[in-house]
Amino acid sequence: MFFVFVLRRRKFKIQKTDKIMHSFSLPLAALSAFVPNQSGVLAAHFEHILGTSLDVKILANSFELAEKAEAKVLAEFRRLQAILGSGENHEFGQWTRSQGEMIAVSDELHAVLGLFDTWREATRGALNAAADDVRLNGFSDRVNQAHWELGEGTATRLSDAELRLHTFTKGFIMEQVADAVMAEAGVRGVMLNVGGDMLAKGDLREAVRVSDPYSDAENGSSLSTVSIQNQAIATSGVSRRGAHIIDPRTGETASGSISATVIHPDAVTAGALATAFNVLSVEESKALAAEYPETEYLLVDAAGTQHVSNNWSGRSVSTESAIELVHVKDKAWTAGQELLINVELANLGGGARRPYVAVWIEDEQHKAVRRLALWYRKPRWLPDLRSFYDAQREVPIDLMSIASATRSAGNYSLIWDGKNDQGEYVALGNYTVYIEAAREHGSYQLMKQTMKFDGKAKSQALAGNEEISGANLVYKTK
Repeated sequence: MFFVFVLRRRKFKIQKTDKIMHSFSLPLAALSAFVPNQSGVLAAHFEHILGTSLDVKILANSFELAEKAEAKVLAEFRRLQAILGSGENHEFGQWTRSQGEMIAVSDELHAVLGLFDTWREATRGALNAAADDVRLNGFSDRVNQAHWELGEGTATRLSDAELRLHTFTKGFIMEQVADAVMAEAGVRGVMLNVGGDMLAKGDLREAVRVSDPYSDAENGSSLSTVSIQNQAIATSGVSRRGAHIIDPRTGETASGSISATVIHPDAVTAGALATAFNVLSVEESKALAAEYPETEYLLVDAAGTQHVSNNWSGRSVSTESAIELVHVKDKAWTAGQELLINVELANLGGGARRPYVAVWIEDEQHKAVRRLALWYRKPRWLPDLRSFYDAQREVPIDLMSIASATRSAGNYSLIWDGKNDQGEYVALGNYTVYIEAAREHGSYQLMKQTMKFDGKAKSQALAGNEEISGANLVYKTK
């Protein structure tokens, strides 16, 4: 028997069902409208965790148990960041300031250093904790020398190269956090999304859109859709932060796949392979993947050609135009136009909850024509997004997670492609962009800007407020 939360009069009640409900959502995906969460999955969203954003979903036997598990998630992330971070107050950061001294280290730090040794050998040097030393100090022989020596519970620093525990360390932390949460009483499943890399365990199945490396928007075009359960998916590439990956073997910018998405039961393996595939050639990547059973991959090379593994479970995304659905007498948007909406949330410190945010478009008759995003945690607080709540309609909702290269914390981009909620191109003319934000027991903010969409490029900056530092609208042709 399984319990599912049902929202009634803003109170959670429990009813029995024999079906396990699957929740397919990430609040940053493009949404059609709000449908109350009746699946029993608690959704939470935080900023400035591991330098990016964190989305959490927890399936539990009661809402109280889910909230307890949510607290465990944050506590574990903070504990592990205190160990593996590079700051002077972090264990790893303090250890890097030593030289030639055998130091007792935590099990977690010892394990990650050991994993770097393993993956450095497996990738023939493509993964290296000193890769950032090239960016900071230039390429030298010290980048590829031994950086530490491990003993029984000890680690000795051997080089003076700048070291960073990046790459698959995120996956290691996600595995540790997920295991800790799954051990909590009454927890049936958990999904963690750290800046675009995801891990789903237990009874939760997550539908995921694989981001197009040529589109930076949260609701931009996708290459494929997949579904993961008791699996991880990691994407590494040049999209979100530009060409940031260094080939530590040569000191040059990596020339492998511009985007690499990997699915594997282990988040460490998924993350390590995804990053390595940005450095290695496509053929080298395929050969390496063959050494790890259950590995699925989707690679995009520099020419834009896609390469998928034989076992790739994803489905291609249709890119058919809906222009034929527009009334011929109207001068309509075309596929060559788009509105880019950049939103920067206020930085309230590491681990701060993301405010509830809605972004949508209205026409001159104040009719909502397109819902672009809805980010929330508890459905009962959604009426605090007063303007959006008034505008929402009962239409099917498209909720799906996005696998993408890591984003910067607090910074999000959305695209309006000129289509309404039914997938039809709208007529050119005046439309208003609404960005609404509300925080539980906190402030309420509404930003809106009317723009004339006539095929001529233009931009508009919006002043910030307590919840949103600022926003920028850019209307352009592709």
